[in-house]
Formats: sequence, C-alpha cells, structure tokens
Amino acid sequence: MPSFVVGCGLRVIGSLRVSNEQLKVFILDSELLKKDDLDQALEEADKKDRPLGDVLLEKKLMEEEDLRRLEAYILGVPFLNLEKDVIDPKVLNIIPESIARKHSIIAFKKTGNDLQVAMLDPEDIQTIEFIKKKSGLHILPRLTTEKGIKNVLKQYQKTLQAEFGEIIKKEVDETLEFIHEKGDGEEAGDTEELKKMAEDLPIIKIVDTLLRHAILQDSSDIHIEPTERDVTVRYRIDGILRQAMTLPKQVAPGVVARIKVMSNLKLDEHRLPQDGRFKIETPEYKIAFRVSIMPVFDGEKIVMRLLPEASKGFTLETLGFNSHDLEVLHKNIRRTTGMILATGPTGSGKTTTLYTLIDILNKPGVNIVTVEDPIEYRIAGINQTQVRPEIGLTFANGLRSILRQDPDVVMVGEIRDTETASLAINAALTGHLVLSTLHTNSASGALPRLLDMNVEPFLIASTVNAIIGQRLVRMLCAEKTMRPLAEEEFSHLVGISDPERVTKILKSERVIGAADSIERIVWGHPKQSNECKDGYKGRIGIREVLEVTENIKKLIVQNATADEIEKAAKNEGMISMVEDGILKVAQGMTSFEEVMRVTSE
Repeated sequence: MPSFVVGCGLRVIGSLRVSNEQLKVFILDSELLKKDDLDQALEEADKKDRPLGDVLLEKKLMEEEDLRRLEAYILGVPFLNLEKDVIDPKVLNIIPESIARKHSIIAFKKTGNDLQVAMLDPEDIQTIEFIKKKSGLHILPRLTTEKGIKNVLKQYQKTLQAEFGEIIKKEVDETLEFIHEKGDGEEAGDTEELKKMAEDLPIIKIVDTLLRHAILQDSSDIHIEPTERDVTVRYRIDGILRQAMTLPKQVAPGVVARIKVMSNLKLDEHRLPQDGRFKIETPEYKIAFRVSIMPVFDGEKIVMRLLPEASKGFTLETLGFNSHDLEVLHKNIRRTTGMILATGPTGSGKTTTLYTLIDILNKPGVNIVTVEDPIEYRIAGINQTQVRPEIGLTFANGLRSILRQDPDVVMVGEIRDTETASLAINAALTGHLVLSTLHTNSASGALPRLLDMNVEPFLIASTVNAIIGQRLVRMLCAEKTMRPLAEEEFSHLVGISDPERVTKILKSERVIGAADSIERIVWGHPKQSNECKDGYKGRIGIREVLEVTENIKKLIVQNATADEIEKAAKNEGMISMVEDGILKVAQGMTSFEEVMRVTSE
C-alpha cells in the first residue's frame, strides 16, 4: 500500500477516501444536517453506489466548502479555499495544464523542496506519484473546492498580448502577403478567397484567442475596430470599455471573414450592416454570441455581445431590488392584465429584468409568448419569436400574430414606434399582462414618451401598472474599505439627495438602526487588490419602481410633466434611482463615484 506525508506530521496509509458511514457520523456530530435528511441522502447514495458527499451537493443539502472542510478534517488533510487566490505562474506551471484539468489538481505553493498541491480527490495517489517524479519535489496534498480549482485553472491562460505575439510572429507573416494583395474595391467576386482567409489557421487561432480571453474575463461585449494603421480590440468588462489588443491591419479582412463564416453571414457583403449569431460550447461554459457588423471608413467594425446561456436563473433579490420595490413588483405581476415597463439606456439590464419577471410567471398553467430582437436567452416553457424586419416580421406584425396564439402573458422586446405602442396598449386592455421596454432616462420619463407615440393619456392611465427605471453600477470587491464620509463627501451627498429622505429610507430598509444618523455610519469605498485592480468586480442594478396609483393616473390624464409625476411618486413612497444607489453604498455594494457615473446626465 502506498504511503505519503500529507502535512502537519500526519502519515496516512492506504486509501484516503472518506466512507459514507464516516461522513454520516461526522455530519451528525457537527449538526450540519437534520438526521432525516441525512438518512434519505445516505439511502440514495448506497442504492446508487455513489459517495454520500456527491448526493448531498446534488440535493443542495450542504455547501461544497462545508463538505470539503469536513472531509479534510476526517482525513487529516489541510483545507484551502482558493476561490480568490492568485498563484505565482512559476509554481502553477510545475503541473502541466493538461494534467491539472484532467485530474483537478493544482500546485499553489513551493517552499524549498516541498510542493503543496490542492485537489478534489486525495485518493488519486497515482497522479501525486506522477507529479512527484516529474518535479522531483516532495508533494503535500491539500483539499479544496471545485470553485477553487476552476479559479486557478483560469490562471493558466497566457496574457492576450503574449498569446497574440506568438501567433503573429510564427504564422501570420506567412499569410500577410496574400491578404495584402486583396484590393479595396473587390466585392462580389471574392467569396472563395474570403472563405480561404476564414479557414486559414492563424486567423482561426486569432479569433479563437480573442473569444476565449473575452469569456475568461467575463466581458459583456467585444469590439473589433479597424483604423487606418491597425485593428483595435476592446472588451467591455463590468460596463467599462477597455483596450485589450492591437492587431496588424493586414489581418482585418481575415478576422471579419472568419466571424462572418461563424455567424452564417454573407462574406462578399461589405457595404451594408449585417447581424448574426453563433454559439460556443465547452465543458466549462456555453456562450451565445450576438454579432453586429457595420461598414466604417477603414473597413468593417464588429461588435459581439456575449450571452451566457447556462447562467444561473436570477431572482429579483439577486438583481438588487430593495424591499420596497420588491413589494410593488410582486403586487403588480400578480395582476392578469395591464402593462409593466422597464426603462433605461442600452446595456442597463432591462431585458434581464424582464426575463426574471417572466421566470416568476412561468408556470404550466400560463401561456407566455414573446416577440424579441434578438432572443437573448432561451427559456424552457416559453414561446419566443425572433423579429425579422427583412421579411416583414416586425415587432408590430409579430405582436399582432402572437395575440392570436391565446397568450396569458406577452413580452414585447421593445416599444419603438406608434404602431407597436398602440398594439401593446390594446393587448393590455383586452385581458393580457404585457411586459416591455422603453429607451428613456427615468421611470417617469416613460409616460411622456408614450404620449409622443400618440397614445392617448387615458389609455396609458388605464393600462400601465408599474414602470421600472434602472442602471447598472460596478460592485465593490470583497476586499473593500468601509468608512464614514469625509466633510467634502458629505456635502456631495447633500447636493444629490435629501439627507432626511435618505435617512428614512436607510432605516426602513434596516440598513441602519433607529438611533443612527448618516453622518456617523460607514459607507462603501473601493480598495485596490491583486484580484481587483480598480476595486470593482461584477455589476448590480440601481432602480426606481414607479407604481401607477390613482393619483398618478390623474396626473397622466392631465398631461403632467415627467418631473411632476416623479415628484408625486416620491411623495407616495417611491425610492428614486439615486436614492437606491445611495442605499447600496451604505450596504457596501458600490461607491458614490459609481452611482454618480451612471446617473449623471
């Protein structure tokens, strides 16, 4: 039987697997689970001959970290949470990436002749022995979580600059002459040549590398922009557009051709915009890419929106709705008729909000039909229609047709014109719950916008139930600074809000105690770290939810302005977008700078 040292002076002989009975005893002792739940899980594990831990995770009876910590304790192996650690590349590369991925084992710390490795299966002695022979080091196993392994595996990726440097130096030079010979005026007759470019190995590598790095960096968009001398690649990460790479001008036609082939677009069309889609699936992720190609002065610009298809379903709480707005929305989505609108600029998360509302309404007894441009996420149990203006399937025509499909709930991707607005209003009047979006700066601004589309005020008053205005702000990292406001910062807070209203909101949302004041409480500020270079990671929504009450209806019929409607709504308890942002600063989710960045007009 093999034996090896696992750290802390403890020698383990033979198998390092935790038996189901062992795990059961320790879980009961630690009181992490009720005995009945544990017995049922153990019965299933024994019946299917599976590890008890796997069954507990599958049924979500335990968090993975709690389970792994317990297993590590039983085995006498130290536990490590590597979900946020950055590993020294020299240490990381002691174990080849292929071995690390296949066996879920990574090197994370080297001290003298000792190499600490984190793994999911401490029984995998064969892999440990292989690493020992290959490295000539003394191996010290540690137990970690699957999320920790995935975080570290991402770090094997080379920097974008380094990877492109290798591709371009080694291979692109061989094809530059061919690409360079293509004349600017060639259009219809170059389809075959463009196909050859798209299938050229260096071009495929360039495009694949661009896509992979965008996915790994959690980008929402990729911009590929030709200029006079080169091609600029930019990624939008957490709402901020950042330059990622500059490519030689000569590769531009090949990159455009490759993306057109992937998106099933016309290779020889260079004068008109084109839209398409493609999908990438790997064991780690499933991403749909929405592609837009636009002719510009120096060639064709490409913008790709990344839509993670396997992303977990959102809830209104995880989207960042405060308790007041949650109450208003839940009351209004229970209605069987009327309209709920989401408003905001492009990229403010309107569609995600509507999809979340639809997910709540999605039950076997409810017929939900959508007409969208494009269909961003596929949802099981919902009938989704893609707008295709080139063949006459517009929002208006699509909406006309789906109303004959006996729907209970209708989602219209966007109300863009008078015809669509009129049809949506009529659908809400005739026994349907309608969800849609509008491009306005605030919730109250949606009402004058509908008036601009020649919708009668009394029809707006009778159909619109609630309007959501929103923006997305970057979230502070876990490592952040919480401190009271400086005098200058407090003056700034007073300049953008009413301190009395803010205090009342913070108390009603239970962010501060009844005796606390906003002068003395701590607020969120960014803190730079290795994980977060600018102190932010991820985004969350700041919102306002305007409920169309009897008083608001009267103002609409009287053709009141957006400011008058907003003032009345705030008097009735509406929390404005800025106030919701300030609430999230007090909760340590974001910063004042972020709230001001997205709300200042």
